[in-house]
Amino acid sequence: MERRAGADRHVGGATDVNPAELQILSSRLSSIADEMGAVLRRSAFSPNIKERADCSAALFTASGELLAQAEHIPVHLGSMPASVAAAVATGLRAPMLLNDPFAGGTHLNDLTLVSPVFVAGHSEDRGGDDERLVGWVANRAHHADVGGTAPGSMPPDALTIDEEGLRLPPTLVDDAVLERIVDASRTPDERRGDLDAQWGANLLGVARLTELVRGVGGTEQFEEVLAYGERRMRAALRELPDGTWRFTDRLDSAGPRPEQQTPIVITLTLTVADDEVMFDFTGTADQRPGNVNAVEAVTVSAVAFAVRSATDPSLPANGGALRPVHIVAPPGSVVAALPPVAVGAGNVEVSQRVADVCLGALAQAVPRRIGAASQGTLNNVLLGGDGWVHYETIGGGQGGRPWADGMSGVHTAMTNTLDTPVEALERALPVRVRRYGLRRGSGGAGAHSGGDGIVRELEALAPITVSLVTERRVSRPWGLDGGAPGAPGENWLLPEGDESRARRLLDKCTVTLAPGDVLRVLTPGGGGWGRPA
Repeated sequence: MERRAGADRHVGGATDVNPAELQILSSRLSSIADEMGAVLRRSAFSPNIKERADCSAALFTASGELLAQAEHIPVHLGSMPASVAAAVATGLRAPMLLNDPFAGGTHLNDLTLVSPVFVAGHSEDRGGDDERLVGWVANRAHHADVGGTAPGSMPPDALTIDEEGLRLPPTLVDDAVLERIVDASRTPDERRGDLDAQWGANLLGVARLTELVRGVGGTEQFEEVLAYGERRMRAALRELPDGTWRFTDRLDSAGPRPEQQTPIVITLTLTVADDEVMFDFTGTADQRPGNVNAVEAVTVSAVAFAVRSATDPSLPANGGALRPVHIVAPPGSVVAALPPVAVGAGNVEVSQRVADVCLGALAQAVPRRIGAASQGTLNNVLLGGDGWVHYETIGGGQGGRPWADGMSGVHTAMTNTLDTPVEALERALPVRVRRYGLRRGSGGAGAHSGGDGIVRELEALAPITVSLVTERRVSRPWGLDGGAPGAPGENWLLPEGDESRARRLLDKCTVTLAPGDVLRVLTPGGGGWGRPA
């Protein structure tokens, strides 16, 4: 793919791209994002990023359209274009940090670093004496704590965004803004280390993309990468039958208060017409007081995940592939929340249910391509004590599939993270993992049964504040084609580890553990597919 040029060759010369070159170029772009993610993980301080891989990276065109991404976290990658668009809209051409959910972010824990890439050339859009803006690189990392009223910055009882921590619109990166983030956190040293890791990942991304653009002689080929993504998606959509299908599911609650412990309905009307598709969420419940609300960027990410899952997972993951995909998300609804409502659980829980309703509707259109519902929650556990904070999610059961049983004990749908390894957890925090294994029999029965959830028990070795943000504790992951639903999850507190005094906890709550107390989390199983033999 190297196009040798003379010393006076400028970026922007016309080039032709044949199919082989296109595949090589696409792979090179994706590899840059992969390498960025590797740098971020290996240099991060927090177990959440280093061990659980709660981070993502992507490349964008000069106008801010998604060009390529690593196969990281669906809810990050599908929503990151909104962050880059917000950065581009400022008119600034310098590295920016942001986490404001209402200005391109998702929830406050996810800090996105966006950096411009300049290469020598002729253009009116200059970043220096003879530089042209050729693209952007961005990475997003979940920071374990950015302030707020509870350790972990996702307080289950939050009603407004201000209760969840520091909120940054697109802001130039300088010492002052870095100190604001560090000062807001209960774990300042860890924040410094994770921010440095993000900075290093973008530095590498800028260098690699600069090298690539110089090598191929310009950015004209990038449009062909996007056009290829659009052609592939339109071809995949033409294979779906034309028609309209509807699906409804629910979230269990909006928070721990009695008035919040009522279901929240998410409704979808799916329409396929030739090579275009519409996801219309009209009829979905209005946003609620509480943190179980998602901004529109999160909903877009769930739709993007579902479309690729139902058509062809090998489709290019770029902005071109989403051009034929249209979304109606009513402003002020739980899938397109407006300020000042809290949104901490929107990114982690509402996204899962949006994915469920999308897959449920698509299963009616293409029944042999879609499996039953997976666990439908991230089982968020936030721990905090004297000078430390930890965040983790826990895997569960995957839904049974038309061709195989669901997998057990895995992260599903909108998350692609890992469970925190026992050794890493016990080395870094004052906790002991008493039990960690599969929850046998929790998957729904079927011709292809759902996968089993997980049982995880954490014993406190010091006073600990625990917040739980979980779902599918009342509703159950649905089965398909006669398959049985998966078992709902359960949360328990065992004072001093005493089974006889075990107390069941709400799906969303904050409790205090004394030394010797045990937190037990049982995650949901996946639904079954097909009638059991």
